[in-house]
Parts: sequence; C-alpha cells; structure tokens
Amino acid sequence: MPRPFLLPALLCLLMAQMACTDTFADAYARERQRLMTAIADLATETLSETGRPAFSAAVMAALTKVPRHRFVPADQVPYAYDNRPLAIGHGQTISQPYIVALMTDLIDPRTDQTVLEIGTGSGYQAAVLAELVAQVYSIEIIAPLATEAANRIRELGYANIQTRTGDGYYGWEEAGPFDAILVTAAASHVPPPLIRQLKPGGRMVIPVGAHFMAQYLLLVEKDEDGQVSTRQILPVSFVPLTGGGKD
Repeated sequence: MPRPFLLPALLCLLMAQMACTDTFADAYARERQRLMTAIADLATETLSETGRPAFSAAVMAALTKVPRHRFVPADQVPYAYDNRPLAIGHGQTISQPYIVALMTDLIDPRTDQTVLEIGTGSGYQAAVLAELVAQVYSIEIIAPLATEAANRIRELGYANIQTRTGDGYYGWEEAGPFDAILVTAAASHVPPPLIRQLKPGGRMVIPVGAHFMAQYLLLVEKDEDGQVSTRQILPVSFVPLTGGGKD
C-alpha cells in the first residue's frame, strides 16, 4: 500500500516545476509588455506623421503573442524585446517592432485577407501577419535565410504561411492578386509587378529610397477603379531591396 506522504510530495514537485515554467514564461511576458508600452508611446509621439495615435488592438495582440526571441540568433536573444532592429546574419536585420506594428496597422489587416510579404528575413513579420489574416505568402532572396525562416515558421506551427526563395521585386504572380503587400526592404521605386498584383481596394506599404540616403515609408493604395495613389508616412532606414530593378 502506498505510503500517504508520496502523493503530497509528488504534487509539491509538480507545483515547483510549474512555478519554474511560469517564472520563465513570465520573464518573457514582462519583456513583451515593456515592448508594447514602448510601441504605444512611440505611436503617440509620431501621430503627426502617421495620423495614427494608436495601433489597433488586434495588431498589438499579435505582437504580444508572437515570440520575437524565437526569430533572432542566440546572441541576440537578450535584446529580443528591445524596440530596435537586430542583426540576423547575411547583412540583414529583423525590423524594429514599432515599424512592424506600424506597417501591419497601415494595411488594416482583416481575417479574410491574403497578404504578400517581400523579404521574409527571420520570418517575424510574416508570423505577425499570420495572426491577423487568412493567408501569408512570403519571399526571401537570400537562400539560407529563406530556409531558416521556413523551418522556424513550420516549428512554430504557422500553417497559413507559405514561403519561397526568389526575387521579391517580381512578386508571386500565381498566388495573387493580394489584398495587401508589405515590403520589408527599401526599393528605389515601387516595383510595377507589385502594383499589378495588388487588388483594387488593396494597400501596399513599402520603404522607398536609396541605402544610406533618405528613405520614406510609403502607403500605396489602389482604388476600386485601379487608380494608384501614394502617401509618405515617415522617414525610415531599411536594408536595400536586391534583385529586379527593371520591368
């Protein structure tokens, strides 16, 4: 017959293990909350440029949920929830969380949308989008990054993201047209193939400008008649879009 003290002892052990797990999780939760506060504060500060005093609750919830520490190299994990870009290798970066929030908010994401991302990088922006829309297609021109991101996305269970290695300048024509397009590298101009692949009523957010020179985040809108308009949002600094360039 089991001795009566074994069950309480086992419960104590399980509770101790749960406490350790919760403490570990809470450490990241506190870091994420600190980041959300920084993003909200910066949104207020940039109101005059963006016209958005705050980002939608859905966008903020998506950034809170996505584990940014899983999308950065091991030596960058201590800084994963700082509101700044971080190096991910191959001369590329994971974008500043505030910029990820802003670009995501600018497309006004809906749960029935299909979105194209140009520049998968680590996969972080794609994961944020996947929390908000029906389907994400993401293209990365640097093969090792594309492979790493695809593996990471699969490990994290994002079934509504499709990735491929390729030149994002030309988009993903067979998967289009898209409700929205996000470009996470600076182009010298808005690529015509991407404009063609944007649905009437759709939105594109893209940084435009030369590397190490003035770049601006642009909101590109196509109306129901196919007419395109652009609006500068605010100055940014992105790595350059490579490939393409002629159409």
